[in-house]
Amino acid sequence: MEKKQESFHRSLSLLDATLLVIGSMIGSGIFIVGADMTRNVGSAGWLIAVWVITGIMTMTAAISYGELSGMYPKAGGQYVYLKEAFNPLIGFLYGWSFFAVIQTATIAAVAIAFAKFSGYFFPALNLTADNILYTAGDINIYPAHLLAIGIIILLSYVNSRGVKEGKTIQLVFTFSKMLALFGLVVFGFILVEHSFFAENWATGFKAMQDLGSRNENGQLVPTSWGPITGTALLGAIAAAMVGSVFSSDAWNNVTFVAGEVKNPQRNIGLSLFLGTFIVTLLYVTTNLMYLNVLPLNEIAFPEEDRLAVAAANQVFGDNGKFAIAALIMISTFGCNNGLILSGARVYYTMAKDGLFFSKAGHLNKNGVPQWALWAQCLVASILCLSGRYGDLLDMISFVVVIFYVLTIAGIFILRKKRPDAERPYKAFGYPFLPALYILMGLSFCILLIMYRPGFTWPGLIIVLIGIPIYYLVKKRG
Repeated sequence: MEKKQESFHRSLSLLDATLLVIGSMIGSGIFIVGADMTRNVGSAGWLIAVWVITGIMTMTAAISYGELSGMYPKAGGQYVYLKEAFNPLIGFLYGWSFFAVIQTATIAAVAIAFAKFSGYFFPALNLTADNILYTAGDINIYPAHLLAIGIIILLSYVNSRGVKEGKTIQLVFTFSKMLALFGLVVFGFILVEHSFFAENWATGFKAMQDLGSRNENGQLVPTSWGPITGTALLGAIAAAMVGSVFSSDAWNNVTFVAGEVKNPQRNIGLSLFLGTFIVTLLYVTTNLMYLNVLPLNEIAFPEEDRLAVAAANQVFGDNGKFAIAALIMISTFGCNNGLILSGARVYYTMAKDGLFFSKAGHLNKNGVPQWALWAQCLVASILCLSGRYGDLLDMISFVVVIFYVLTIAGIFILRKKRPDAERPYKAFGYPFLPALYILMGLSFCILLIMYRPGFTWPGLIIVLIGIPIYYLVKKRG
């Protein structure tokens, strides 16, 4: 019988924790979402402004989480903070949403991105009619789906062998994609034959919008740009932020592994700040590079929204697409490792509280929640086959920010409820910066409700389904 271990190993250093933040944040989004963002705001100034706004929100939230991580330096992170600040129901609703969609759909989407860009090297992995393996209703199964599931299974297995194996993958792949992304930015400024920087910046902050139309090949193409102002502009900014928020999410994953971080009271808060700052810098400079190598229309309407591929082709010629495909494969592989490693710790802590399958609350001989890893693997794999992960991610951008707002509001609540609790690290800029995030986060959510309701109510339904499940679990417990 396999020997169980009942406590985590504290084996993650500040560097490991920072790389987990960076690696979990940088997946496929930065290489793709800029196209849709540009279609929403239509100017260089607003494109960069949206990334900066998102970066400020992310860093503000991250440094605010430092106080909570110092108070509760144990596995579970945000689930624990919400439970302690509010009540077990709010904590459960986050954990339920996390397991049902937030983490698992992100893992599925990142794995599919890895498989899709593998198609540049192996055409059998392209999502074309010739490569369909099986059809059930409106769901088509491709070899790319099976590769994506294989990647999820592989990384779940590696992480079941111990945190040391997982952190080694994280170190190698995160450093690799940081260097490659930085190199792409530099080469985008020094090797491109023609710079569009001045031409694109002539648009300034004159917001324009064009959803385009489809040509005979089904490709989205521009029709005409029209100016947008006032409340319509606010709605456009909120819609554009869906992409930047998705690309900047998962920074909080390091809080889920607090039980395995050395000196967590110091290192978690510091890793959150360092990681989010580095990623924000990389994201803004990458978009400045896009503005340098491509005209605005081509940023808004690249083939299949593969913005980084279009940019790399301008820098490196026809072989640019292979360079970007390799970079995205490295990026998504490392990203999924971080997501898989950290996510299972939330289910472990929920199980310890009697709010998840009891088997998830045990550690194997390697000191990791193996059962929770495989449960997460199963749900993510089903989402891969469903093909609905992209829709789900659009739906939960709203929910993710709502939970961030609630968590940061928890800082104010806990200052009142537990004024004498030990706080090795206090939220920088309190109360101004945490209040600023709450204001910005609520503004984002209100604008989505007003102008993009399709991005809001489905996510809320997923969360609300958790209420009867919570009371059912409590009753059976």
